[in-house]
Order: sequence, then C-alpha cells, then structure tokens
Amino acid sequence: MEIEDLDAAGAARCLLWRDPPSGLFAVLVIDDLTLGPGAGGVRTRCYPNLAAAMREASALAQAMTRKCALAGLDAGGAKVVVIDHPGLDRPRAFARLGAFIAELGGVFRTAGDLGTTGADLAAMASTCPFVHVDERGLAEAAARGLLACIGACAATRGRNLAGLRVAVQGCGAIGAAAARALRGAGATLVLADLDEARVTTLAAELGASVVDVGEVLQADVDVLAPCAVGGVITQESVAQLRAWAVCGAANNVLADLGAALALQARGILHVPDEVASAGAVIEGIGRSVMGLADRGPLIEALGGTARALLDAAARTDEPPVVHAERRARARISAAWTRR
Repeated sequence: MEIEDLDAAGAARCLLWRDPPSGLFAVLVIDDLTLGPGAGGVRTRCYPNLAAAMREASALAQAMTRKCALAGLDAGGAKVVVIDHPGLDRPRAFARLGAFIAELGGVFRTAGDLGTTGADLAAMASTCPFVHVDERGLAEAAARGLLACIGACAATRGRNLAGLRVAVQGCGAIGAAAARALRGAGATLVLADLDEARVTTLAAELGASVVDVGEVLQADVDVLAPCAVGGVITQESVAQLRAWAVCGAANNVLADLGAALALQARGILHVPDEVASAGAVIEGIGRSVMGLADRGPLIEALGGTARALLDAAARTDEPPVVHAERRARARISAAWTRR
C-alpha cells in the first residue's frame, strides 16, 4: 500500500493499493473529512492508465463531498476505483480490498458503484465491517430521492409527476428502481440500456417504450434521467436535447461547467446529481454513522433542496451547480469554523 499523508481536513489524499497475487490495483481518494468519515462507492472499470483512474476517483470523491454536505449528512467525500483487467481474481481481490479499507478504522465507508457486483461487495464485507451490501435498499433509497427531485422540476413548471414523460438512461439497479418509482407515480417511461435483455424485461414489466442508447438523449420527453455513466451531458449534446429538465441519479452527469451553462442558456432545468442521487448515501450514512432510525425525512428533503437550487438559478441566471457548490462549501466552512 502506497499512501500520501492522510489527515482530517485540507487537500485530498490519495491511497494506492496493490495486491499482486489477486491482481488488485485500486485507488482511494479522500477529498474531505470535515463533516465526518469519507463516504463513497467502489467503481470497477478498465482504465487506460493510472492517471485516468486517479482523475476519475478524484472527481467522484469531490462530488461525494458536495453530496454529503448538501444532504445534511455527518460525512465527507471519498471514492475507490478498481482497475479492471483480465488477470483480476475478483473474489480474492475484493476480499483484499476490504481488508485494506478495514485497516483505516472507519475513516472510509463504502458501497457499490458502476462495475462492482453484489459478489464483489460480499467479498469485501467478509474482511471489512464498513461495506454496505444492501444493494436493493440503497437503490430504492436513491430512487426515492430522485423522485423527489423530479417532482421539484415538475412543480417548477406547474406540473405533476403523473403524466410526465421521462427517459431513463441506464437500467441497472438504480435506474430500474427509479423507473419503477416513476411508473408508480404515474409517469410514462422511455428506457435505454446497453443490455438489451435487461431493458426489454423492465420495459415489459412497466409498460415502457425502449429506444437505442444512441438516441435516448434526444428522446421527445419532459425529463431526461441519466442513471448510468457520467459525463453524458456535454455542450454539444445539450443542443440536441428535447427534454425541458435533466435530473438523473448517475454521478457527475455533466461533462463540465460548459454543459451547465448551456443548459441554463436554453432554459432547461437541471438538478445537480449531488442532490438528485443522494438517496443512497443518506440511507447508508444515516443508518451506520448517524444512527437514524428513519432516513426518510432526509431523503424527502432532497426535493426541497432541488427546488431551492432551481429557484436560485432562475433569480440569478447562474446554473444550479454553481449554487450547489456554494451551499456545500458554506456548510463545510461553518463546520470547520466551529472546531
């Protein structure tokens, strides 16, 4: 294990974990611990090089800092990425990763993320008590939070959830849970996923239509809900959007600030994913760190936060992500001042 010094505040710290027998090569970035232990999932992907893995881990950890601050949690931001490759012995590698995380003594609390399976989480949990393995519960919590935020978009436009046409991009655990919640609220769904069998099955269950993944961003819908990989909303893709709102549970939906400015210029509502996707971390941290018997009120409060950000954007003509960043930093600064 290679470590750059780890402390309770200040600049991000990066830990590199290697375990040659299992093929594990993982990066943990801890962005900020001012409000509490670092919270963030484990993402598993092929990366072209270590620098790319570190960049993604850093961006995701920063987003988790904002997410926890905006959700009112006693937690900061962190993220692990595991570099996938043909020689990765997943059961051994994730058990070893769990042991590495356990050595931190609770500084980092984790769960699943893109590319990490339930079996991977179970292997981690066999060596670490700080892993949330309730994928279904976390996905349903994420869906409840997303539903509250899409409701805020609807209210801003004088609409109700019932009758909205929503495109869900990505039908994994969170995307599927979001689709079910939206259908239960009376929305009409358009679904897209790289896994044809998965999206077809879900569409049949919910009476939804299916579009190609290459076409979903241009779907004729009210709301676009990206629930897969990040970076899908670019300045170029904004010009092709037909939706009047973007509100999804994927991490880092926007490619850059330019995409946020383009959405604002077109009058397309956008709830930052640090708010829209926060239900899962509220469920996990609220239970394990804050000891909350009922995490529901914090999840439902995401809708009010979303509405406040949308209203601020309308008043100032600055995109919601700018206001979200200010709100998050204000809470962290206040906590640091009280120390």
